[in-house]
This record gives sequence, C-alpha cells and structure tokens, in this order.
Amino acid sequence: MTVGVPIAFALMLTALALMVHLDFFDAQLLAQNVQAGFDSFPLLAVPFFILAGELMNAGGLSRRIIDLARSMVGHVPGGLGYVAIAASVLLASMSGSAIADTAALATLLLPMMRRQNYPDGSSAGLIASGGIIAPIIPPSMPMVIYGVTTNTSISKLFLAGIVPGLIMATALVMVWRWVARTKQLSVAVKTTWAERRHALASSAWALMMPVIIIGGLRMGFFTPTEAAVVAAVYALLVATLVYRELNIAGIYRVLVDASRTTGVVMFLCGAATAASYMITLADLPNELAKSIGPLLSEPMLFMAVVCLFLLAVGMVMDLT
Repeated sequence: MTVGVPIAFALMLTALALMVHLDFFDAQLLAQNVQAGFDSFPLLAVPFFILAGELMNAGGLSRRIIDLARSMVGHVPGGLGYVAIAASVLLASMSGSAIADTAALATLLLPMMRRQNYPDGSSAGLIASGGIIAPIIPPSMPMVIYGVTTNTSISKLFLAGIVPGLIMATALVMVWRWVARTKQLSVAVKTTWAERRHALASSAWALMMPVIIIGGLRMGFFTPTEAAVVAAVYALLVATLVYRELNIAGIYRVLVDASRTTGVVMFLCGAATAASYMITLADLPNELAKSIGPLLSEPMLFMAVVCLFLLAVGMVMDLT
C-alpha cells in the first residue's frame, strides 16, 4: 500500500507471501477463500445500498436534499459549508456509501462554492470530511462487512452509529464556523419561507427513505439485507414515478456504475478473507502478542508506540 498498490491486491499479496513463508502454495485454496469472502447473504446488503446511492444521485433525490439544506442555512456566513455538512448527514442516512455521497456533494456544491469565491482547498476538504460520515451513520456498508466478518449484530451496529455520526457532524460545524470567520466567506441570498416550504415539500419523498430504513430495522420489519433492497426499490420508484428524472437509459447507466463499484468492494472482501485465513494459519496474532507482551501491561506506553508507528507510516507514504 505504501508504494501505491491497491488495498485488495496488497491483501492478496499478503496471502501469497504467507503461503510462501509456510512453504506451500495452493491456488485452489486461495481461490476458495476469495470466493468464500463474498459468499454471504448479509453481504447482499452492500450491492443494494450501492445501487440505492447511485439511484439517489441519478434520480434527483440527492439534489433535492441539498436544495433543502441550502434553503435553510445557505444564507449564513459560510452557509454552503453548513449545507454540505447537513446534506452529508441526510445522505449518509440513506445510502451508506461514502463514495456516492461525496460524489453527489462535490458535483452539486463545489461549483456553487467556487462562484461565491470559497477557497477550493477548504471546500474540497469539507466535502471529503463530510463524506466519511456515511460509513458511521446507518445504513453503513462497512458496518455490514464488519458484522458479517465478526458475527456481530448488524442492526445493533446500525443503531450504535447514530450518535457518533452526529458528533462528527457537530465537530465539522465547529471547525467550519472558525474557517468561515477567519476567511470571511461570502453570504448567499436568504430564501423566503415560501421557498423553504417548497424545498421541504419537494424533498419529502427523499426524506422518507431514512425513516423507512431505520424505522423498519428498529421495529423488526426487515433485516439489514432486506432494508438495502427496500432502499434500492424505494429510490427506483421515487426516481422514476414521482420525480420522473430517470428513464430506461439512465437506469442502465446506474446499474453499470453500481456493478463496477460492487465488484471493487466484493473483491476487497474476498481478498481480506484470504489474507485473514493465511494470517490465522501462520499464527501471526499469537506471535504479535508475544512480541509486544511487555507493552500490554502499560496501556499508555502501548498507545504511544502505536501512534509513533502510525506517524512513521504516514511520513513514509507522504515521501513516496
């Protein structure tokens, strides 16, 4: 990864290196572990949440969410930054995909920020930071993958992510407020209450998606995997029948884009499973525990060593 190798290939190389270290190589065993990595019913939630995010972007749901946030807080100093944060939270509660949310925010908000003379670096940094809220607030694809891997309740993981996600958004608001005051960012024209009511009414169908997903999970109407299917079907129906911004050609493009993203994610899951199997077979966890045994009795010292190690890795990656 330090030299730019994609994560999935780095994991595959890890598995191969451990096979060589253990003095056996079995391509069939490697392929079986890769296939087992994504042969899981709960992981079906991943492609459907990806599809839901793509349908939201192409079908106008994401744009209406952003328009609603802009009508509410776009008039305060640095208002488009607050719009980005509010839209990040709302979109995170619908798609669970950092890539889809960040793409929607960047496509719609960056041109607006440039027209109001916002610094490109600050604008891009805020949108990127807002995008990482998506893996925290449910529904979250990383939580689905983590739940499947560790045999943890995905529904409980979803519910546990709400408060941390809101805390992240609050921290972004505080930082952006300081940026807006320091750089004296421009102010947009204040919208009227009639325009706000219109934006709210226009986005009502989009706002119902998180209510359906979280409410259905909390009340036990469906599992996280079924919730992903519900989200995708709901986004498709709203985009085609209510907003009418998605036609047959658009649906085809959405399916192609979702398939490409799904392939990347699933290959990553398979490669991680193969690497995990070989790490367990080589007994690396016990070997690592023995090597850092003296540090485990001093938690503060252990955390200091870990932080220094991560800092060193970051410096090496910056140099390369």
